[in-house]
Amino acid sequence: MTALTIIDWLLVLALLLPVLYLFLFAAFSMRRRTDDYPPARKQRRFVTLIPAYKADAVILRTAQAALAQEYPEGLHRVTVIADRLKPETLAGLRRLPLTVIVVMFENSSKAKALTAATDQLGPGAADVVTILDADNLVGPDFIARLNEVFDTGMVAVQAHRTAKNRDSDTAVLDAASEEINNSIFRRGHVALGLSSALIGSGMAFAYDWFRDNIRKCRTSGEDKELEALLLRQRIYIDYLDDLMVLDEKVQGEGAYYNQRRRWIAAQFYAFGSALRDLPGALLRGNYDYVDKLVQWCLPPRMLLIGLVPLWAVAMTFLDPWGSVKWWAAWLLLLFAMAMALPDEQTDAKLGHALRRVPLLVLLTAANLFRLGGTRDKFIHTRHTGASDAAPEKTDSIP
Repeated sequence: MTALTIIDWLLVLALLLPVLYLFLFAAFSMRRRTDDYPPARKQRRFVTLIPAYKADAVILRTAQAALAQEYPEGLHRVTVIADRLKPETLAGLRRLPLTVIVVMFENSSKAKALTAATDQLGPGAADVVTILDADNLVGPDFIARLNEVFDTGMVAVQAHRTAKNRDSDTAVLDAASEEINNSIFRRGHVALGLSSALIGSGMAFAYDWFRDNIRKCRTSGEDKELEALLLRQRIYIDYLDDLMVLDEKVQGEGAYYNQRRRWIAAQFYAFGSALRDLPGALLRGNYDYVDKLVQWCLPPRMLLIGLVPLWAVAMTFLDPWGSVKWWAAWLLLLFAMAMALPDEQTDAKLGHALRRVPLLVLLTAANLFRLGGTRDKFIHTRHTGASDAAPEKTDSIP
């Protein structure tokens, strides 16, 4: 066996199998749910937690949208965890009917902020907790819709987070990437009976479960740690495709670089857990957790977009017959992206933004060499205040 053959088959494991994984779930994401949750029999107590780290540009608008719910005020409270907000921002928040918890950590993280909030609120403070980022906007039916879900005994659910701005090439590509993730890792998984991936915000949990488990999160990837805790306990995570949460997309390459560095670092440390836990999960038949561990082993999609065609070209010259599977993999990857991307995202803005893809591929690759010390380090994504109207009231779950 030649060195070229060995390298080629190693890359099959590293690149081609992940492409097949993405294609499978992209295909199943085309199936739409036909079941919906029935009207709730009772109205549960909700608390919405909003960690706000240096988020002066966006937090007031987010808090106002969170408060404007078609749900009894006495059964829904909003709590902002203020970390390094300006005095004038704190004054503005305190004029609203919500709770402000001021924190100051030597090394800030969302997990620390959420833990501090649940510690101050105490046990039994609510039946359900919802988590929003400081730049998220929700519609007036957000809590009422979640109440229907938790009335059935659900413990964890992820709403459909989507872009509220597409005002730069990077924001357009970031928005497209989020929708592809929604299709593959959320809608496609739920269609196959597997748990949805969490995304860090626009998510809700049974309060007591969350309070007991958020304090176990130690890294900057608290959403992945929460996923692992849920799936180890065989708790299913549902996905509500038509319950929208608007999220600000990054404006430039610098913000993209920092954001992806945080995400890749979280996946890198999750990958270590995957290697350690995969054999045991297989033996116990916990296939939802097995799928999650496999998912964490996937390389960043931007690297697949860059490396698969690059190796296909190289193999065309080095081993023409051996290149056939790589050109097929490239086609499958393109088909997967096409199936996963919603029609409304495929416009002239996307066509114009695609010219930035090579740069983003290089930035993603560069991040692989800057993961040292990121396990407990909070890498802040600056908010610019890009805004849009809150999502309209949605109909029943499709």
